[in-house]
Amino acid sequence: MNVNALDNSTRAELLVQALPYMKKYYGKTIVVKYGGNAMISDDLKEQVMEDVVLLSMVGIRVVLVHGGGPEVSDLMKRLGKEPEFVDGLRVTDAETVSIAQMVLAGRINKSLVSLLQMKGGNAVGLSGIDGRLIQAVQKDEKLGYVGTVTKVNPEPVLSLLDSGYIPVISTLGCDDGGNIYNINGDTAAGKIAAAVGAERLIMMTDIDGIRTDRHDPDTLQSELTVQAAQDLIADGSISGGMIPKVQCCIDALAEGVSAAVVIDGRVPHAILMEILTDEGAGTMFRKDTK
Repeated sequence: MNVNALDNSTRAELLVQALPYMKKYYGKTIVVKYGGNAMISDDLKEQVMEDVVLLSMVGIRVVLVHGGGPEVSDLMKRLGKEPEFVDGLRVTDAETVSIAQMVLAGRINKSLVSLLQMKGGNAVGLSGIDGRLIQAVQKDEKLGYVGTVTKVNPEPVLSLLDSGYIPVISTLGCDDGGNIYNINGDTAAGKIAAAVGAERLIMMTDIDGIRTDRHDPDTLQSELTVQAAQDLIADGSISGGMIPKVQCCIDALAEGVSAAVVIDGRVPHAILMEILTDEGAGTMFRKDTK
């Protein structure tokens, strides 16, 4: 829909229809895991930042958690270092974790903060190292500085939210010895959502949601219980890179997040569609009802 082509009456009606959702989420916290094509495309990036700023301005507390794996790989190659992966996880030696720190906590994080502020928001960039936000231990010696989250300290995030800021978090972690770890962005987003008592976790992906038959768009599921999602993993309907994303949603629900949703980040303004409309923009996961 081209909003600029709408008359004033239609625009007003759209706002009225969104009002119940604004009331529902006013003062609540939403964690958005930002990645995929929505992070690569300049047009989609601007639309995501507009969505986040709009939600913040109507009183919804938004936390933006971002990755940046492709950008890390790109800088590694330019520095003459070939990326290496084991079971989908980046092998991260001391030099690679320094590169990840430069890219994630530096260029990407600060560019997102700048863009949010250009769109009218108040944003502050953090990494998981700041305030010991993401505490971690080594996941596997063969992977080097890849971390498993042991604890999330929500205080830095809550303090920023209480002060009216949008926290923008890069997924690095640290341990008691001062070691820095690269943390899976999906996992970090789920743990952060649970720690801050989020009403909803939104995972941006490059698919339209969860299908019972991944080859048939008509089998797209608008909502799944935890048990139904686990059944789809067991029978292979959910496979590959979607398994850890769905598992993060399931884990977040188990740790107190009210609802988690996988949305298609390739759709313009998908976040607003998910939060401010009946239809939503992907597949929502809810706890099993007894």
